[in-house]
Amino acid sequence: MKKKAVVLVSGGLDSTTCLAIAKEQGFELYALTLFYGQRHQVELKAARKVARAYRVKKHLELEVPLTAFGGSALTDKKIKVPKQRSLKEMGKGIPPTYVPARNTVFLSLALAWAEAVGAQDIFIGVNALDYSGYPDCRPEFIRAYERLAKLATKKGVEGKWKLEIHTPLIRMSKAQIIQTGLKLGVDYGMTWSCYDPLKGRPCGRCDSCLLREKGFKEAGLREPVS
Repeated sequence: MKKKAVVLVSGGLDSTTCLAIAKEQGFELYALTLFYGQRHQVELKAARKVARAYRVKKHLELEVPLTAFGGSALTDKKIKVPKQRSLKEMGKGIPPTYVPARNTVFLSLALAWAEAVGAQDIFIGVNALDYSGYPDCRPEFIRAYERLAKLATKKGVEGKWKLEIHTPLIRMSKAQIIQTGLKLGVDYGMTWSCYDPLKGRPCGRCDSCLLREKGFKEAGLREPVS
């Protein structure tokens, strides 16, 4: 029997590459997509396309209304999404697109599903090198969460569970991620990255759009969506 893995799938470039890596490694795939009130809800359609393309064992969509808390440009329309920032500006501090405790919440749900279905592996496409500055994308956060997960679960306490949180993209540049995905046959035309879409089209000016465009240029390719 194949080993099972829960993979967090947003429909974005990174999570799709992460899903492709998990498939290449021979895992039976359980895709988890979270609708948290993000202004770029179009990514949910992309996540469905990705899950279908990779013929996952099960694709679970959960609603987690983080808009109730606000505090982020992605969940509160009163806060503007930064536009046309330079790489230097992106590298300073934590941007307003940071969603409070998002990856902590997401990993908790992935953890619960993993324990329920008997998966010992979770994949998440966090990246520490794309200038985002998000504290919950750092290696030290992932390792700390992995330790917490073993203390917080029945199987972990019983010593029957060797849980591993896989972060295969965490030290890659965006260009390296794209090149890795292309080797695995990823169709990036079905992915979505934009934080602030305009009538269903990428804005081309937010941090996520600019980093995506930069990645494709550095990989010697044309960005396939915008």
